Amino acid sequence: MFKEFWKILKRFASPYKGYLVGSVVLNLLSAVFNLFSFALIMPILDILFKTDKKVYEFMPWDSGADIKDLALNNLYYYVTQLVDKFGGSTTLLFIGLFFALITVLKTGCYFGSSAVMVPLRTGVVRDIRTMVYGKLLSLPLGFYTQNKKGDIMARMSGDVNEVEHSITSSLDMLIKNPILIIAYFGMLIYLSWELTLFTLVIVPGIAWVMGRIGKKLRRQSLDAQNKWSESLSQLEETLGGIRIIKAFIAEDKMQKRYNSISNQLRKAHNKVFIRQSSAHPVSELLGTIMIMIVLWFGGTLILMDNATFEASTFIYYMTILYSVLQPLKELSKAGYNIPKGMASMDRIQKILSAQNDIKEIEAPKEISFDEEISLEDVCFSYGDNPDKEILHNIDLKIKKGKTVALVGQSGSGKSTLVDLIPRFHDVTSGSIKIDGTDIREFRVKDLRSLIGNVNQEAILFNDTIFNNIAFGVEGATMEQVVEAAKIANAHDFIMEKEEGYMTNIGDRGSKLSGGQRQRISIARAVLKNPQILILDEATSALDTESEKLVQEALDKLTSSRTTIAIAHRLSTIRNADEICVLHEGRIVERGRHDDLIAKNGYYKKLHEMQTI
Repeated sequence: MFKEFWKILKRFASPYKGYLVGSVVLNLLSAVFNLFSFALIMPILDILFKTDKKVYEFMPWDSGADIKDLALNNLYYYVTQLVDKFGGSTTLLFIGLFFALITVLKTGCYFGSSAVMVPLRTGVVRDIRTMVYGKLLSLPLGFYTQNKKGDIMARMSGDVNEVEHSITSSLDMLIKNPILIIAYFGMLIYLSWELTLFTLVIVPGIAWVMGRIGKKLRRQSLDAQNKWSESLSQLEETLGGIRIIKAFIAEDKMQKRYNSISNQLRKAHNKVFIRQSSAHPVSELLGTIMIMIVLWFGGTLILMDNATFEASTFIYYMTILYSVLQPLKELSKAGYNIPKGMASMDRIQKILSAQNDIKEIEAPKEISFDEEISLEDVCFSYGDNPDKEILHNIDLKIKKGKTVALVGQSGSGKSTLVDLIPRFHDVTSGSIKIDGTDIREFRVKDLRSLIGNVNQEAILFNDTIFNNIAFGVEGATMEQVVEAAKIANAHDFIMEKEEGYMTNIGDRGSKLSGGQRQRISIARAVLKNPQILILDEATSALDTESEKLVQEALDKLTSSRTTIAIAHRLSTIRNADEICVLHEGRIVERGRHDDLIAKNGYYKKLHEMQTI
């Protein structure tokens, strides 16, 4: 687990190395000041309370004596000088003030070490969010057909927040506490290697208990995050389908479904929180057991006749040992938090590691469209179900400036076919060419810059009318937007709005009617001025009056462009240069409207069904 953690840390924390170095330095200073402040306990005990009758003489620092003996001797010497000159009470005051100064330095470094980590924590979380968002933008449409939007949103929000709370917040502990533990244990070894060796025999057992609990926590956290995703998916479906829920009086049914998911989420969280809450009491108990055993063993060493371990040194030793418990507890807390965060990181990694099947070649060709689009023996099946072919051996030529219409029953493959041209998906076999060059040899950006889309459902954004029309066109002026809106028969209703083109249209254009939304999307396509236009049943969801206005706008839009139109209402494509009838993924008929009627085949049946 920690190997994976350090791999993730190396990936995301590399830009913030300076903060890590600053934290390490400040934590080292904090540990030194802490040890030095504890060292003042010994002279207070030995001299102030007359437990040490020895007369100390100053030893030069370059005398070559053992550094431990030299430091203790001179410390005791200075304290005795203070006692002789000012008395015990004043000396105690001086030592107390000095202790307070050291404590200020220690806590200042302690605070600084945490404060310097804040930009790292927030930076890493921001980088993860932007990386996930960028990855979502780059993934093909097939990814979104295989994953629920609610689950993706849960990974983007809840899982990233969990990484922030569990992993990045633990990073401070992982830097600070090992430094304190190493410094404290270094001093413990210096004071008594025998007693410290005995102490170290106990520590692996404590670490093993913590590790066992933390390992199970990761599995439980992953289950809890999956349940959270389910609840968010349910909420997303409810908000998206609230009109149908109310129309079918299904509030109770949806409430029961959400209650069931919420109860499962609660049970999963109960397991996680109970195990996480056990971190402090378990570490407290184990730490107390360690102190008790060491106290017994150390006391035995002092009570021996030939003991070299003085009582004051033992008290200092026990003070340091007790102090090491807090960083050990925090380290164990990190050991609990990290598995919880790693479970969320696993879910985020599934997005970051998702493969984009739309590959670009290293040396793409310059794109131009002067003659035709040709589909040659095109077959297609989705990656998650390669055995089920959606399109079978499609051959189609679309001359520049011509209009080709695709008709057929739902599920016949019309939308899938037009999605292949801008490379929302890649063909399974066969090829799509523009002027004889396979579209996979062009840059995706260049290819899509040739193409404009008007879909059955007008996809708009929670922004102003101006920004929705100018979407994807850099530097569009108000004059250009107004001209595009006039061509799309949208200018009049826009000017009736109180704020005109600066009117916010709400979530997905909810403040506009269906016909108004569609005309805004047509204006957006007009402004892009694409050479190739794809119309995906652009008028099928509109009333008669709106359809007439939208159809007029479409006629203006398609008059000078190569158009591929998916038609639900056959009356809208009577004048198409070629109509292709799809059935179960195959083109079964093709020709102009009158020719197809004369064939008395599948197209005529569709036409008669709509004219009855």
